[in-house]
Amino acid sequence: MGKKTTIYDIAKKLNITAATVSRALNDNPRVSQATKELVVKTAAEMNYEQNRLALALKSGKSMNVGVIVPYINRNFFSTIIRGIEEELYPMGYHVIICQTHDEAKREKETVQNLLNAQVDGILMSLATDSEGEEHFKQVLKKNVPLIFFDRKKNVVGASSVCIDDFLGGFEATQHLIEQGCKRIAHLALNRSLDVYKNRFEGYRKALKKNGLEFNEQYIIELESDFEAGKEAAEKLMKLDPPPDAIFSATDHGALGAIKYIKSKGVKIPDQVCVVGFSNEPFTQFMEQSISSVDQSPLEMGKKAARVFLEQLEQKGKEKIVKEVVLTPKLEIRQSSLRNI
Repeated sequence: MGKKTTIYDIAKKLNITAATVSRALNDNPRVSQATKELVVKTAAEMNYEQNRLALALKSGKSMNVGVIVPYINRNFFSTIIRGIEEELYPMGYHVIICQTHDEAKREKETVQNLLNAQVDGILMSLATDSEGEEHFKQVLKKNVPLIFFDRKKNVVGASSVCIDDFLGGFEATQHLIEQGCKRIAHLALNRSLDVYKNRFEGYRKALKKNGLEFNEQYIIELESDFEAGKEAAEKLMKLDPPPDAIFSATDHGALGAIKYIKSKGVKIPDQVCVVGFSNEPFTQFMEQSISSVDQSPLEMGKKAARVFLEQLEQKGKEKIVKEVVLTPKLEIRQSSLRNI
């Protein structure tokens, strides 16, 4: 591997001082425009790369932003990342993407690694079993903006961009009731996270509003998604009476439930209606499309990036914490639409 070009190499070639080269590369007004252009042209010819970390230490900005998600291979999270990049890239920022694999330990390590890398901000969605607040407080203590998206924690000084999960849960359940369903089961995820707790509370509110009984037997908390959805449906269909509808807090859980129910010759939606949450692409491309609550991930990503940029502008001033709440949209498809 060849030796990296330094500012001293450029200075030697142009017969000027290294300090002049450094000033020219950093657009210092003390250097003439002609010299700046000559230095930049020579630097490019010699394949010179500026040390981003040294620049970060000098300017106080690395132009890097950390984005932490539970899984990169979920369409929902990859679309959020796309939204963040679409907003930040034109502003000169580079996005460092990290995944926690939904583990609290990795989450803490990742936050620390990003701080060590001198990122200008951290935008993140919590791991399901996220624990404690110390790693988040560390971010804010260093005056680095922290913006949660989708899965958030109420940490003083942190901003958030989410959808109204309560409304999403309510509308999904209300739709099932309007299809004539009376025994509606719910596949929940870890309700210690606001996002899943609020979906569950929306489900309960819709039952109450319509005078339907809340039955604890119809609530199953999933450990994971697809396989757990199949296992949950197996338990539910053994109940007497079994549910006539399932509202799942995730699309993968809904898909697992549908696979099991169909394997038993039970007709969807005639005997059991199913609604998921997230509006993953597979929901509309299945042979029998799946109803789901859309979370506007592209808009969520863009909004999170805008909140970060707004907070940067408040440097030196008191930070204004923002809580952006987007409106969910229920996409009604074949898995829940009865001809009534």
